[in-house]
Amino acid sequence: MMRMTTSNPARSLAHQFEAVHARIAAACARSGRHPDEVKLIAVSKTVDCAAVHAAARLPVGLAPVAFGENRVQELVRKIDQCPEAVFHLIGTLQRNKVSKVAGRVALIHSVDSLRLLEAIATHAHEAGVTQDVLLQVNVSGEQSKHGIAPDEVATLLEAARTLDGVRVIGLMTMAPFGDPETARPYFRALRQLAAEHGLAELSMGMSGDFEVAIEEGATLVRIGSALFAGTQERI
Repeated sequence: MMRMTTSNPARSLAHQFEAVHARIAAACARSGRHPDEVKLIAVSKTVDCAAVHAAARLPVGLAPVAFGENRVQELVRKIDQCPEAVFHLIGTLQRNKVSKVAGRVALIHSVDSLRLLEAIATHAHEAGVTQDVLLQVNVSGEQSKHGIAPDEVATLLEAARTLDGVRVIGLMTMAPFGDPETARPYFRALRQLAAEHGLAELSMGMSGDFEVAIEEGATLVRIGSALFAGTQERI
């Protein structure tokens, strides 16, 4: 991880967050939505806690709703070192690491099996909390991507209703990389799938395609490079 090279790195970080919020607002305007309908998840996997501290201290309206981490070890370290920040796990979660995460994050985006859902429920229930989760759906069908098939959503939702300690509040997907317009039908399909099951949250869209995702109904956008470009280990 590198250092920010500008003379006023905190101001530069604020400008980058402001620019992303402006793009979110513009995408909402194009689709007849209010910007408050879209929550910014700042993907902090490439920056250290100094950058998380700086972003968490941004004024209301610029600061992210939460920070997203891909790896459990790094997530736990930042939770311990950045107590003022809210974290989401957005990366793959293995069952043997559920105990490190359940009850410590506001949201897990990446539930992709019944066994994982059950493990989360067990650990959260033992901790006396209810863990909010999203089901990760492989809408595109790409073998390189994690996630359940769209026709498996109903089964996992039915199972979740029988489990104490876990609550499914929405769906997540990763669209194919490339031209953002190529992602549009996959985002649309996830929105339709969520509507069929009465789920409110849609985690879809990253730095390269979040505007299209918003136009198709995203409520959570996972943005890293567009926010933290130039941010390095020390701010």
